[in-house]
Amino acid sequence: MAVLRTGDRRFEGLADWPFEPRYTEVDGGALGRLRIAHAEAGPADGPVVLLMHGEPTWSYLYRTMIPPLAAAGFRVLAPDLVGFGRSDKPDDPADYSYEGHVGWMRQWLAAQSVSDVTLFCQDWGGLIGLRLVAAEPARFARVCASNTFLPTGDSRPSEAFLRWQAFSQRVETFDCGWIVNGGTARGISAAAQAAYNAPFPDERHKAGVRRFPMLVPTAPDSPSAAENRAAWAVLARFDRPFLTLFGDSDAVTLGGERVMQARIPGAAGQPHRLIARAGHFIQEDAGAELAAELIGWVRGG
Repeated sequence: MAVLRTGDRRFEGLADWPFEPRYTEVDGGALGRLRIAHAEAGPADGPVVLLMHGEPTWSYLYRTMIPPLAAAGFRVLAPDLVGFGRSDKPDDPADYSYEGHVGWMRQWLAAQSVSDVTLFCQDWGGLIGLRLVAAEPARFARVCASNTFLPTGDSRPSEAFLRWQAFSQRVETFDCGWIVNGGTARGISAAAQAAYNAPFPDERHKAGVRRFPMLVPTAPDSPSAAENRAAWAVLARFDRPFLTLFGDSDAVTLGGERVMQARIPGAAGQPHRLIARAGHFIQEDAGAELAAELIGWVRGG
């Protein structure tokens, strides 16, 4: 068992990524102290927007959203989950659990000393981020969920997800850039694909990205299924603004937005949208559009 740390040189000269990392240490239990990286931009006293990524990306996913949000006066925080980006990477898949990640990110969030947070979450950013909202609803002023869900295993996952889960375990070389490109509707550049591979100099660094698909609750008795049901009970009372912005070309999560709109009180009357020609990695297909939607939504009340 070891905790790996990707060298800084791997992140030099990445396309459209001028942000210097900031680091927070959290208690990793038997793993010792774990270092979590985040990008930050905008005025220190601005309203906080928290951008949470998923699998197999890192905060680089938000490179087209951070600048306009910061220019609009928001303090933007974009963390890298443990196992991703510039954050520490345990090399044993057994060290990754859904509950472990929720606990690590709760520690990280507490260390930032933020309140009235606007959360934008996609993919595993929602699986973890919505758990943070359920654990500390008073910390969040509003939530925007995009191409994500909070699964309990009580309904069958999409066929697209099951295919992805199987692929993630059998593929010999886990090419994150290629995977992200395949999850878009408009494609990404070779330079962007290289940036998604930058955190992972070898397969040993990829224990987290390989493990994450297996952590999604897919049966009623899956690990974390009960905890997610308890979180839904809190979200069913969450009456602060809750917006869904999903991609119309995402085969994995499309349809989940209707469940959130029906079950979460704060979703009533919000300007929900399906973004045209946007795949699972919607930030790649429509980052500027998403940023504009968020700015208008927050400013509008």
